[in-house]
Amino acid sequence: MTRTDGYLTLIRPLSEDEGGGWMATAPDLPGCMSDGETAAEALAALDGAITSWIEEAEDLGRAVPK
Repeated sequence: MTRTDGYLTLIRPLSEDEGGGWMATAPDLPGCMSDGETAAEALAALDGAITSWIEEAEDLGRAVPK
């Protein structure tokens, strides 16, 4: 089970002007995003970004959306 399972994730292709590849975001976690060459890579990287986002929010005493 990945952390992404508990959060809405959006995955979209990036244009060539944006560098190509794919971007994955977790809209419930402001600023939490990642990218990759493939949609699967972007989603896997987002899992790590979500973990880091939650750890940082907890360290700062901020609420973490369920």
